[in-house]
Amino acid sequence: MALAIFDLDNTLINGDSDHSWGEFLLTHKLVDEQAYRRQNDQFYQDYQNASLDIDAYLRFAMAPLTQYSSAELSQWHARFMRECIEPIMLPKAKQLLDEHRAQGDYLLIITATNGFITRPIARHLGVDDILATDPELKDGRYTGNYLGTPCFGAGKVTNLQCWLEQHPYPLDESYFYSDSINDLPLLEQVGHPVAVNPDERLSAIAAERSWPVMDLRDSL
Repeated sequence: MALAIFDLDNTLINGDSDHSWGEFLLTHKLVDEQAYRRQNDQFYQDYQNASLDIDAYLRFAMAPLTQYSSAELSQWHARFMRECIEPIMLPKAKQLLDEHRAQGDYLLIITATNGFITRPIARHLGVDDILATDPELKDGRYTGNYLGTPCFGAGKVTNLQCWLEQHPYPLDESYFYSDSINDLPLLEQVGHPVAVNPDERLSAIAAERSWPVMDLRDSL
């Protein structure tokens, strides 16, 4: 048995769930359109450019959660899954998960996208666990703050190291699949780094270091 770790956005799904949630909020007029769209698009561009201020982004992304009850948010998220996430599921990603599952491997998603958005997606994919940046709840409502270290960049390594204290898998035997240069700190920690539909900078590093490169979109 090995630990198989997966990034979520643009790796196991054909898109970015965080940005898609923002678009969903805009479509259903749950946020102010002009201000929110401008900020959402800018943060997404910053992420792609590896210049994202993760604290500022998380506070922006979690602010709408404070405006609705947990029951309302659950209903919206179920609709979001149907309208936005299920259409971008990748058959080859499911196949990859199934292959690791058949080998008896432990399947772990690790993502910077907040847990409100991603935990239902992880359940849909049937993985064993997920590490995400979780929003803070008080008295059943979201506060707009987040818990612990953001699960982004080197923060993914920090969160994984804490998780490994209770799940002692050796990283030199572990896999990590990711599309993004932002995940380089964790890719460098595992024995089996795999670039999945990588961005330009990660593609160059994968070629330089002879890392495997995988295309999970070629069945589309």
